[in-house]
Amino acid sequence: MTQAERPPTKEELLEKAKQPAKEAMQLHPYYKGKIQTIPKCTIRGFDDFAIWYTPGVAAPCRDIQANPDKVWEHTNKANMIAVVTDGSRVLGLGNIGPEASLPVMEGKSLIFKYLGGVDAIPIALNTQDPENFIRATKLLEPAFGGINLEDIEKPKCFNILHRLKTDMKIPVFHDDQQGTATIILAGLIGALRFVGKSLDQVQIAMLGVGAANTCTAELLIEAGVPAGNIILCDRDGLLYKGREDLKAMKEDEHEKYDLAILTNEEQRSGDFGEALRGADVCISASAPTPGLIKKVWVEKMAKDAIVFACANPLPEIWPWEAKEAGAKVVGTGRSDFDNQINNSLGFPAIFRGALDVRAMEITDEMCIAAATKLADLAEQRGLREDYVIPSMQEWELYPAEAVAVGMKAIEQKIARKEWEENELLAHATKIIKRSIDVTQSLMDNGFIPKAPF
Repeated sequence: MTQAERPPTKEELLEKAKQPAKEAMQLHPYYKGKIQTIPKCTIRGFDDFAIWYTPGVAAPCRDIQANPDKVWEHTNKANMIAVVTDGSRVLGLGNIGPEASLPVMEGKSLIFKYLGGVDAIPIALNTQDPENFIRATKLLEPAFGGINLEDIEKPKCFNILHRLKTDMKIPVFHDDQQGTATIILAGLIGALRFVGKSLDQVQIAMLGVGAANTCTAELLIEAGVPAGNIILCDRDGLLYKGREDLKAMKEDEHEKYDLAILTNEEQRSGDFGEALRGADVCISASAPTPGLIKKVWVEKMAKDAIVFACANPLPEIWPWEAKEAGAKVVGTGRSDFDNQINNSLGFPAIFRGALDVRAMEITDEMCIAAATKLADLAEQRGLREDYVIPSMQEWELYPAEAVAVGMKAIEQKIARKEWEENELLAHATKIIKRSIDVTQSLMDNGFIPKAPF
C-alpha cells in the first residue's frame, strides 16, 4: 500500500504542515543562519598568508590582467554563483521584501552546496525596479560563474531572465521558471513511460499560468509536445484565441498571449473541468487549495491519467481523491506523498554541470537533458505508479544529471571547457560527495553544534 492510499486526516495533515515552521523558528535563531564561508586552501602557518594575500597574490592578479580567462583557474569563480532576488514573490508569501527573503535565499544556497557542491551567495537587492535589478545583477558578472534568479514576481521575471541571458556570458537561470519546468518534465517523462504513452501524442491540461506553468508549457513544446495538445487555464478560464482579454494579454503579458495563440487547438472555452475532459495529463501550479481540482473533473480524464498537483504546502487535489477518480499516477510538491515534484532535484546538478564545463548559458536543451536523465535513472530503478521520478535521498542522481547537462553544453558548443564523459562524472561525483562529507565532518566534530532537539 502506497502513502497516497493511506489517507491521513485533515487535522493530521494540517498539524504536520505546521511542524517545520515551528522548528524553523527555533533553529534559525539558534544557528543564526544556515551558511558560512570556510577556507579551501591549506594554511600551514602564518607565512602562507604571504602567498594567499600580499605580496604573493599580486602574481595571479597580473596573470589574470594579461589573460582574463585565467580567472577560472586562479579563483573560485568556476564554482561560485549568486542567488539573486528582490523579494517580490517569495514562496507563497508574496512581496515581503529583500530582508525577509534572506532565509529562503540562504536555504537555497545550502541546498546548492550540499547536493551540488556549488558555492552560492545570497544577494537580496533593495529595488523593485526591473531596470535597476538588471543593472545590479550584470555588475556582478566578474565575481561569479553563474546567476540563479529567485522569487521574482511576474511578469517582470520574464523580461529580467531574457535580458540577463542575452547580455551576460555566464549561465543565468530562474529556478521558479526553468527549474520547475525541468522537474515537471522529468516526472512526466517517467510517468508516460510507466503508462505507455508518448510526449508527442498526449493531451495536457495545465491549471495556472504563472511563471512556473508558463515556462513548463514552453519547455514541454520544446521537448516534443504539440502546442495544440496543451490547454492552459488561468483564474478567468481557458486560454484560447477568441478570449475577450487577448489584446490586454498582448500588451501586459506577451508570454501568456503567445501561449493563448499557440495552444488549445480545439479552441475549448470554459473552466478547468473542460480542459481535463479526455486529457492524459493534468499539471497544476496554482493555489494551495485542496478541492480546487474536482474529483468529477479527474473522472473525465483519459485512461491511465497522470495528475501533478504541485501547489505547496497543500496540493490542489488530495492524492487519494485523484486516485479514487481514476488517476493512475499522482505527484505533488510534498515529500510525504509519492512522486514529489521538487526543484531540488534539478538546480544543484544543472549548475554543477554548467559550471564544470564553464558554460556561457543554460539552454532549454540542457534542461531537457537533465529531465531525461532523471527519468532514465527512475526507469533504471524500476518505474511504479508511486515512483516515476527519483527522490532527493538518491544523491548519486546529482553527478549523473550534472554530466548530462555538461555534455549537452559541450555538444551545443557553448562550453569553455571540454571533458570526456567519464572524467566529468568522476569530477562531479568527487565534488558533490566532498560537500556531503565535509558537512558531516563539521557536525561530527562539533563545529556545527547539535540541534537542541
